[in-house]
Amino acid sequence: MPKLTIDGKEVEFQPGQTIIQAAATVGIDIPHFCWHPKLSVSGNCRVCLVEIEKMPKLAISCATQAAEGMVVHTNSEKTLAARKAVMEFILINHPLDCPVCDEAGECKLQEYTYKHSIGESRFTEEKQHKEKRVPLGPHVMFDGERCISCSRCIRFCTEVAGDTQLTFVQRGDRVTINTFPGKELDNPYSMNVTDICPVGALTSRDFRFNSRVWDLSATNSICQGCSKGCNIQLWVKANKVLRLTPRHNQEVNSFWMCDEGRLNTFKNINAENRINGPHLKRNGGFTRVSWDEAFSAAISELKGFSREEIAYIGSGFATVEDNYMLAKLAKTVSGTKYIDAVPHLVPGSGDAILRTEDKTPNMLGATLTGMQGGKSIEQILQLVSEHKIRALYVIDEDLVSNYPQFAEAIKKLDLLIVHAVNENATTQIAHIVLPSASYAEKHGTMVNIDGRIQRIRPAVTTIDADRTLDGLSLSRLDKFGTEYDRWGRSDKIDARPTWKIILGILSAFGQRSKITMADELFHEIAENVPAFRGINYDTIGEQGVVLNINKTTSVYGEKL
Repeated sequence: MPKLTIDGKEVEFQPGQTIIQAAATVGIDIPHFCWHPKLSVSGNCRVCLVEIEKMPKLAISCATQAAEGMVVHTNSEKTLAARKAVMEFILINHPLDCPVCDEAGECKLQEYTYKHSIGESRFTEEKQHKEKRVPLGPHVMFDGERCISCSRCIRFCTEVAGDTQLTFVQRGDRVTINTFPGKELDNPYSMNVTDICPVGALTSRDFRFNSRVWDLSATNSICQGCSKGCNIQLWVKANKVLRLTPRHNQEVNSFWMCDEGRLNTFKNINAENRINGPHLKRNGGFTRVSWDEAFSAAISELKGFSREEIAYIGSGFATVEDNYMLAKLAKTVSGTKYIDAVPHLVPGSGDAILRTEDKTPNMLGATLTGMQGGKSIEQILQLVSEHKIRALYVIDEDLVSNYPQFAEAIKKLDLLIVHAVNENATTQIAHIVLPSASYAEKHGTMVNIDGRIQRIRPAVTTIDADRTLDGLSLSRLDKFGTEYDRWGRSDKIDARPTWKIILGILSAFGQRSKITMADELFHEIAENVPAFRGINYDTIGEQGVVLNINKTTSVYGEKL
């Protein structure tokens, strides 16, 4: 491979790479605003100027290709002087909005001003004023005074989203961005411009003024919007998820995520209709009970049905671990052949960028772990309507809303056990309701449409997850009303991961297990399911692992 020298360090590079790309491979960060690794080069911010020996003047590193034997200085006296001059120029008309700007704390201009500017401005005239608080579309707000004309947003819409909606208007210090006449910024990926904007010019209307970034914790997870499994970060404050942002994974979603996944897959975690604690239906209403009482009731009821009278419904929204345990319960306790997972296919909703027609994040994982029997979900519900199946055990699915044609038949079941995060039409008619932890409250794995297994991690605390509350009795909850965390917030939900709930039921059936953590359960899965053999949480890591599922079978022998 050809080599060049950057700041005295010999660097190998691929032919065609620019200086800024070659520098990044060895951890040398050249300041930049307009350059982005997944967008075309515009070269209009000039912050990335570097000195190249034997060249008469400074060159922009984002557009200058690396060459064999080239010697580059990113911190020479000449380079630093030019960088400070460019920063001073960019800041001439930039408003002092940092105290009220949503971008504060993750703003490139803020960071570079501290690191690379002279610390003061010689510009004494009045700054140029432009429009503020301009809604460019349903999800993005624009502040013209903060814009530094890097053109990232314009290039993203054209090159990635495939919809040319933004452009520069005016000239000189009056230049600003705007939508084309008759258009608004409403493409399915519009909110990515808020991520790549290096300043606070483009902000999320959903998250605007909700929190300072330094008051948030960020947890790596997986988007639940479809089977693509985009890598994301969950941003949490006061035990509530406030926003989602994409996390870079070149093999899955690059730097992007769609607006639908960003906005619609976390609101239920903070919703008022969260199910807090197990409930039994008594005298036409629901009664809050302890977990032990709920387990006893479930066992007592399940024992009353033969293998031909009961069915188990898994979910593509539940983890590999959750579906594995449900399949285990169905096969080892009930011995039923009626098991399936609910499909959520929306024809025409996919695209060539990220979105898929399968709106579940883990349908393939559910199938691999055995949640697919000889009967489809429609056939199972038909047997329910014929009163041949008298009991259903459902996890993380709203059957009544998804299959309204079978709603009356489901209401007439002798037993309906439901795991759910939020109240829904199915929990309203259930006999036993068990609160399952959301994807933001548990460890687990999911398999995307490409067969890549990836991890989710808890970002929000539940009573079950808080070790200080282990063994907490229902009577203590009733006495004090609710438990508080160390900040005095009464926002913990008494929910458990579905796999842990089923583990409790199996334990009450006499099938004792030493498993206490999700990674221990996954070790058992890897031993029993061929597709997961040789994999553990460490090997999955942050980027996931592609499974070998071309010629495999699930744990119970069904061919895939």
